[in-house]
Amino acid sequence: MAGAGQRNEDVTVIEPASGWEFPDFRELRAYQDLFYFLVWRDIKVLYAQTVLGFAWAILNPLIQIVIFSVIFGKVAKIPTDGIPYVLFSTVAIIPWTYMAESMNTSSQSLVTGQNMLGKVYFPRLVYPITPILAKLVDFAISLLLLVAVMVYYRIEPTLNLLYLPLMIVLMMMVPASIGLWLSALAIRYRDVKFAMPFVIRMLIYSAPILYTASSIPDEYRFLYSLNPIVAVVEGYRACLLGLPMPWEYIAPGAVTVSLLLVFGTIYFRRMERVFVDVI
Repeated sequence: MAGAGQRNEDVTVIEPASGWEFPDFRELRAYQDLFYFLVWRDIKVLYAQTVLGFAWAILNPLIQIVIFSVIFGKVAKIPTDGIPYVLFSTVAIIPWTYMAESMNTSSQSLVTGQNMLGKVYFPRLVYPITPILAKLVDFAISLLLLVAVMVYYRIEPTLNLLYLPLMIVLMMMVPASIGLWLSALAIRYRDVKFAMPFVIRMLIYSAPILYTASSIPDEYRFLYSLNPIVAVVEGYRACLLGLPMPWEYIAPGAVTVSLLLVFGTIYFRRMERVFVDVI
């Protein structure tokens, strides 16, 4: 009997969440090898059988910068508070490209990885977070383009650069928070897949990527500042170009994305119980 009792102590019982509860992040550390494998797989698959390879990480934002600079900088002549439009757009498009691609991939992570969901247990939270980390490789490579543009315009670093790690964390939180919500919804509603390209196209106009935040009327500034993408874009410009730190945008945006991330994590945990049933 003692032997049987000892064997029962070694049994791990996995049960679905009983309510609205926060996930156990210790599980992620226990499955860190799987985490590493999935991130590395995403990086390799992205450039498998490509001719240009990692050069696509630079070409993608570069094409956008050229198009926006010609249309909005030369033709429309949108004011940029004295900043050359190429520099103005580059500083914004680099983090925006990361957020847009991570958001899109994260939202579809459970659908694309559904073959594994019903076969073995692992923290489902791994799926939407994996693209957030994998896309950092693209982001790091695209920074070479940003550095080249800054050198061309002779931009000297300032103490604001110390805030750059904070902006990177904030940048990662945006697609992570949206990805948790949408990936859980995409399992049940496949409309998410078709809506995402449209949503991303609209989001680029919701932040000061093509225009300046100063062009927003004063009475709408606070509501505008609740958009976390605004905080990221304006924060990057301040960090890299030596402009005054726009805390009036960063603070509200940080609060918004933190709430989205917390409640998105709880909602994802709640929906885990139906993932396998509806795929």
